[in-house]
Amino acid sequence: MDYQKATTLMESGDTVEGFYILKTVSAKVTSNGHPFLSAVVLDRHGEIDAKAWDYAGPINDANAGEVIWLQGSVTTYKGALQLKIERLRLAEEGDSFDISELVPTAPIDPAAMLDDVRALINSIADPDYRSVAQALLDRHEASFRSIPAAKSVHHSFLSGLLMHTGNMMKLADFLAGLYGDTVDRSLLLAGTFAHDLQKESEFTFSQLGLVTDYSDQGYLLGHLVMGAQEAAEVCHALKIPAEKAVLLQHMILSHHGEPEHGAAVKPMCAESELLSYIDLIDSRMEIYQEALQKLQPGEWSDRIFALDKRIYRHP
Repeated sequence: MDYQKATTLMESGDTVEGFYILKTVSAKVTSNGHPFLSAVVLDRHGEIDAKAWDYAGPINDANAGEVIWLQGSVTTYKGALQLKIERLRLAEEGDSFDISELVPTAPIDPAAMLDDVRALINSIADPDYRSVAQALLDRHEASFRSIPAAKSVHHSFLSGLLMHTGNMMKLADFLAGLYGDTVDRSLLLAGTFAHDLQKESEFTFSQLGLVTDYSDQGYLLGHLVMGAQEAAEVCHALKIPAEKAVLLQHMILSHHGEPEHGAAVKPMCAESELLSYIDLIDSRMEIYQEALQKLQPGEWSDRIFALDKRIYRHP
């Protein structure tokens, strides 16, 4: 039996034991009336789908985001690895495990990335857009440097939002220079910085800082609407001209590109068009990066839900 084997190293036929995090968990019942747990367990290296058959508790949906101890065996189901959990319990006081080996964290130095973001904000030429971005950073700095950007799909690790936003601002800075007078660099950088800040309110978080679910506000409003509302509030407090305030709100409301992808409105200016594509580029490249790390040269991935296709790692 392998103790504390990394999820990315698990192979069909392995028997494993150790401490992992319940990324998601749902108590269900089979068609024959037997209770079971459907879960995704993770460590800092990756994650694996898991099932605990004929399991009636006490672990249930409310324990998402917590550390568990488990024993089980790795099998293959429909071409993908699955962990069949045979024994499990919540971690207890006195258990010995290294939490840094369990919690997925951005492969960056958060302090250095935050310095990069702050430098780009300070480089915004327009004093109105710069003052709004600085005020928003002051409001959100603590959470901005630590929370994930998502529950799953992309940048779903600690400091993921900081990494995602920092990458996007660097792309925005480059593209603003490339397209010159067509693009207002100040508006593009301010909107890029602000676009996802309300994910702080959109999600609920475990004690370890990982996303567990959407909050009530997240379900009812979403981070685009809440972000636009906050931008309007800050612009009003700073006496920003109305047209600039509206443009900044538009950047936030339209950054998902199309209504079927969650945008409140379609992008209707050059800066919002660029922001929607910059967001798409960085999120999809993170999906590629995480998937390619699991493949050997010449291998194909399984179908990736967020991309709606398989991808190939070329030699």
